[in-house]
Amino acid sequence: MSLFKKKNQEDWFLPEDVRKQLTDTFQALKEPVHLELFAQKGVNDDFADYTAKFSADLARLTDKITFKQFEIPSERATELGVTASPTLCLNPDDFHIRFLGAPLGEEGKSFITSVMLVSLRMSGLSEASLALLKPLDAERLVQVFVSPSCPYCPGQVMHAVKSAIARPDLVKAECIEMNENRELTEKHNVGSVPHTIFDSGAHDALGLMPEERFVVEMVHLKSAEELLDEGKLPGVEGLETATGYGTIEPGAVDLVIIGAGPAGLTAGIYAVRAGLKAVVLEKSIIGGQVSLTPVVENYPGFTNVPGKQLMDIMSEHARQYVPVHEGEGVESISMGDAAKDEPIVVTTARGEYPAKAVILATGASYRKLGVPGEETYFGRGVNYCASCDGYLYKGKSVAIIGGGNTALTDALHLKNLGVNVTIVHRRDEFRAQKSLVDSVEREGIQVLWNTVVESIEGDGRKATSLKLRNVKDDAQTELPLDGVFMAIGQKAATELAKSMGVKLNADGYVEAGPDMRTSVPRVYVAGDLTGGLQQIVTAIGEGSVAAMSAFEDISHPYWKE
Repeated sequence: MSLFKKKNQEDWFLPEDVRKQLTDTFQALKEPVHLELFAQKGVNDDFADYTAKFSADLARLTDKITFKQFEIPSERATELGVTASPTLCLNPDDFHIRFLGAPLGEEGKSFITSVMLVSLRMSGLSEASLALLKPLDAERLVQVFVSPSCPYCPGQVMHAVKSAIARPDLVKAECIEMNENRELTEKHNVGSVPHTIFDSGAHDALGLMPEERFVVEMVHLKSAEELLDEGKLPGVEGLETATGYGTIEPGAVDLVIIGAGPAGLTAGIYAVRAGLKAVVLEKSIIGGQVSLTPVVENYPGFTNVPGKQLMDIMSEHARQYVPVHEGEGVESISMGDAAKDEPIVVTTARGEYPAKAVILATGASYRKLGVPGEETYFGRGVNYCASCDGYLYKGKSVAIIGGGNTALTDALHLKNLGVNVTIVHRRDEFRAQKSLVDSVEREGIQVLWNTVVESIEGDGRKATSLKLRNVKDDAQTELPLDGVFMAIGQKAATELAKSMGVKLNADGYVEAGPDMRTSVPRVYVAGDLTGGLQQIVTAIGEGSVAAMSAFEDISHPYWKE
């Protein structure tokens, strides 16, 4: 007997606009997709009900999808070894691709992508990744722990799913929603997502990895750095860097744009509209820091909008013009002689892009506090992304370190999730916008003023407290907690700029004129790399200017005059 009430066939669970979009998407389905849901009464009932309604609607949208429900325990659950409730399996007789927990939020996207790939019987792995997968000769269980609001998680989940489709005989892929699988989450000491466990702990990895790196670590159960120290990777020729596995020849372009935040995406649109052949390369996720912002309230046209949603809109727009390669980081850049029309060669793990010009839109990265315990407990109580990891701390206590816009935005986001939040700020007043300050006061969030972190303490497995010092009277205190989020600003990602000989200013940002030209001909900059007012609207403006300057210079090289 089913755990779920019989669905009224006249009622839809999915909104009309979503149904229309999925109906269009499912036109490409080829082979049947069989969805099997397993649930145990009294365990995550709301999530099981959501998954049942969601899956049933998918089956109603196309005859290529079928849906069945089973209880835990049941003969079918025992046959497949399913024990977690709910668990949604895709074509379980052909593949081991499972979603443990409802595919909510960001994971809804990876689930739909998985449905498409299973139906098309396509792995979607690059040629380099497929070559790296060949040496695999033993079974691998890959478990990716996720949260619904983590924009990095779907990419890591898809690495596992693609591998399972490519090698269904050996690779098992599981997407595990951490809050619905608390026991498993605690067993593997998951404190930040995405967190990937290979073979029940034989090897693990924190964060979103490049696809090729994911595959090679799954195959060999060692980090790429360890394998490089050993001098070789079996079955791979010409390995030179931690991510440089194999070669794909992307070909020559007019313009390479490095970074797919607001600046890089805008540059791509303007470049192609000007007639340039361009490509956007992003080592991580599209949207950069904006994708990690819970709510954006100062972007014209949107009273308030989740950062990830805003970047999805921008990304969809940009992709109508320019190829955007997510998960393809730049390893090196070779500067040819501009006077001799020698190209700038941008090298990634997948090949070389000889280009006439380059726009740097690499943005900024999280600034670290630099205190004892920060590195030790990273991913085990020390976090930098409230959007990604906030769900871990529902009903628990955390500290937010900082006093700017990001710190207060994170504090409000976590408070809204049901987290007990304390802000630790080294000054006696915030540096954030007044609206955020007012909101923090209205929510009654505790603030420790004039206080700095001396160290992060823990029990060896996870962070448990902060040692604090008051800067006014040097009084020492200890704050017990379950987690800490750093929100003390960012530092410009200038590594590539420096490798190209681009001049930086005294504050460590790239020096550029109003035309976004740098000190090196054919190299332009846009976004947070320039310093100044680091806002979405500023980055967009700079991206458009950089693209048009590149177009003008490619047409009429000023360095030849």
